[in-house]
Amino acid sequence: MRVIWPGKTHNRALGELVKGYLDKINHMASCELVVSREAKGISEKNAQRIKAIEAEEIEKHLSNDYRICLDDTGKEMGSNEFARFLEKIGMSSARAATFIVGGYLGLEDRLLEGADLRLSLSKMTFSHELTRVLLCEQIYRSLTIIKGKSYAK
Repeated sequence: MRVIWPGKTHNRALGELVKGYLDKINHMASCELVVSREAKGISEKNAQRIKAIEAEEIEKHLSNDYRICLDDTGKEMGSNEFARFLEKIGMSSARAATFIVGGYLGLEDRLLEGADLRLSLSKMTFSHELTRVLLCEQIYRSLTIIKGKSYAK
C-alpha cells in the first residue's frame, strides 16, 4: 500500500498522529508514505495552476497502481466495507493500492478521472491535513478488522 500527498503536514500534532498510525499500519502491512512536492503561491486566482503542479508531482510517483483518490464526491464506505475492499484489493490485484490525497485545493480533474476509485471519508468537509489523519486511522482500523484484532470503537 502507498499513500501520496503533496507537502509535509505542517500541523505538528496532526503530523504526529499520522506518524503514529503509519507505525501501527506497518506492523500489520507494508505502507509507504510518499510526500510529493507542494505547489507554492497560495492564491485562489491560480488554483488550477497549483492543482496542475501538484498533480504532475504526484504522477511522478505513480505506475500501474490501483489508484484511490480521495474526493468529497466519491464513494462512501463504512469501516467494515472499507476493510473488505482493502482485503479484496490486496488479494486480487497485482497492483499496489495507492491512496492519493490532494492539497488544500484538492486534486486536479485528470487525477480524479484516472482513479480506479474515488473515495469520500465523509459528506463533511475536513482540512487536507486532518484528512490525512482520518485516512491513516481508517486504514489502520481496516487492517485490525482484517486481522481480527480488537480496536476501540
